[in-house]
Amino acid sequence: MVDTAELRATLRLIRAPGVGPVLGARLLENFGSAQSAFDAGSAAWQKAGIPRSLHEGLSKPDEKYLADDLRWLEGERRGLLTFSDERYPERLKEISAPPLALFYQGDAGVLLQSQLAIVGARAATPQGLESAKAFAVELVKRGLTVTSGLALGIDGAAHRGALEAGGKTIAVCATGLDRVYPARHRTLAHEIAANGVLISEFPPGTPPLPEHFPRRNRIISGLSLGVLVIEAAPESGSLITARLALEQGREVFAVPGSIHAPTSRGCHALIRQGAKLTETVADILEELGGFVHDESAFADTKASPQPKLEPMQQRVLDALGFDAASFDTLVERTSLPLENLSSALLALELQGWVGVLPGGNYQRIR
Repeated sequence: MVDTAELRATLRLIRAPGVGPVLGARLLENFGSAQSAFDAGSAAWQKAGIPRSLHEGLSKPDEKYLADDLRWLEGERRGLLTFSDERYPERLKEISAPPLALFYQGDAGVLLQSQLAIVGARAATPQGLESAKAFAVELVKRGLTVTSGLALGIDGAAHRGALEAGGKTIAVCATGLDRVYPARHRTLAHEIAANGVLISEFPPGTPPLPEHFPRRNRIISGLSLGVLVIEAAPESGSLITARLALEQGREVFAVPGSIHAPTSRGCHALIRQGAKLTETVADILEELGGFVHDESAFADTKASPQPKLEPMQQRVLDALGFDAASFDTLVERTSLPLENLSSALLALELQGWVGVLPGGNYQRIR
């Protein structure tokens, strides 16, 4: 990272008390650069609509953390994306109050890829975790990048699914990138940095404050073509992300669940409000096909499987035939371990090959 006057001024602006993305953007728009904004002086700031209470901080910016920020940026595969950087996503610039800049660790070029956000409950059920992972696997096979928030539960499962399928994933963090929250995702964060990118609008040293998570959520939805919600309580952060997605003109998808499960109520509420009920990847691709760069990856997804079925999935499909069968019957026919059979059936559901009948039996549908 080159140490320039503009970089230093940008870091000061990010840390300036009370400025934030809205007033920061106003300063950049009026004065053209962070350095020019600091040089403008009180009269010009007043004319630009900057409250007098902030003038002292702008005239005497605090450089206490500047050396630490520059030191962090010198690390491998780290950097700061500003509005003028060609890697700053255009889609994110369109939202209300976009971040002044994005700290990143990993491959910043991934931010320019077509993305689908997957979010949901931290206290997710085993089925929800499996669904998040399976959706992520199928989506990256279609050429999409999976974006989420590195949280426990659905977020972590989505990131892992994308990585295990050899795809790219983006983690939007609510802390500085010099720390990992939650701490148990430290290994996962390192894997994402190596095979995708970690980003944050918060400078190094920033702790996980409660008010930072809604700000993070607007970036998750802002980067993405759409948001898929898998398990969410009625008052969850995932619903905040979905609401922000709607405000930003993004598609919202929700996976239904049991009417008795508290983690299904948020998804059911979204569906009642117009989110697309999502059972398979085809449900998502129907809505997104016209917005991706490589439309061939999304063509005729219901008529032909893309990609081809994996050997274990084909084995289960062959064992199922065209008559309905119970899970126990399929265990006998395939001799597969329960976990492998369950994963294969879920993947076949997501690809539109298999449906679940009332009573829990499975039926081949094409």
